Amino acid sequence: MAFLALSVVLAGCKGSPSASSGKKKKLTLAVIPMGTTHEFWKAIHAGALTAALELGVEIIWKGPLKEDDRNEQVQIVETLTNAGVDALVLTPMDDRALIPPVIEAKRMGIPTIIFNSALQGDHHIAYISTDNEKGGVLAAEYIGSLMNGKGNVILIRVLASVEGSTKREEGFLRTIRERFTAVRILSDNQYAGVTTETAYQTSEYLLNRYAEVEAIFTPNESSTFGCLRALEDHSLAGKIIHIGFDSSKKLIEALAQKKIQGLVLQDPFGMGYQSVKTAVAYLSGQPYEKYIDTGVFLATPENMNEPKMRKLLAPDLSILDK
Repeated sequence: MAFLALSVVLAGCKGSPSASSGKKKKLTLAVIPMGTTHEFWKAIHAGALTAALELGVEIIWKGPLKEDDRNEQVQIVETLTNAGVDALVLTPMDDRALIPPVIEAKRMGIPTIIFNSALQGDHHIAYISTDNEKGGVLAAEYIGSLMNGKGNVILIRVLASVEGSTKREEGFLRTIRERFTAVRILSDNQYAGVTTETAYQTSEYLLNRYAEVEAIFTPNESSTFGCLRALEDHSLAGKIIHIGFDSSKKLIEALAQKKIQGLVLQDPFGMGYQSVKTAVAYLSGQPYEKYIDTGVFLATPENMNEPKMRKLLAPDLSILDK
């Protein structure tokens, strides 16, 4: 019913400017994240909304309730496509499952901009993302240095079908194996899932099984927070090296307290901003970049208060309250 109501509203909006008014129709973009609860997605939303206000376009922000519900995300894409939006701005939770609806949107003349996590094929017009593999490399280099090149490490994966986190995991493992040959990988095949609770359970299992672990890498926000909770419950936070990915208020506090030794950061605000700008440029017939790397950074207790790092750790989300 919610999708039907949204379609009706959109249909009404699309036909609202009259021919006699001479006004140019306002562009409407559908911005479809992988989820909406994590701080990362809120920063994406803030960046997308900032660009939309600057450029005088409308955005519809709609994502699945759960970050592993492919069917819901497909349904959202199909519903908004049929409602006649001007463009899709999409981060696919599955690099294959979202191909058919993107192809259908293309057939209907609706372009797709992919952000954050890649989609296979060449049916989208642009890709705006972090260099996720580089993020994994940064984590491995820092863990390796903190371990003085030897010891026992665990990688906790996120979800098999998500291209972005998979690239982080691959970059991490390759760097450890190639550059830190005295570091032993105790486990690299356990998945945290997409919630803090499932990440906590996975972390609990691994901590109980591998008492000799000295360092852990968690490649997204929910896996990092779930692992932090498990380490705290075992009185191991700050004793076992923990490098996470992305940021939230509680993760920032843990970094300041040195319960976490590092957070690999993206620029989600910039990602949302650049994605909407790219869509509008394409629709307006202006030049645009087909690939934009929004950067990857490492926050530590030592540099977290530097202005640039503070902005990445805690982007301004006040626009969401207006």
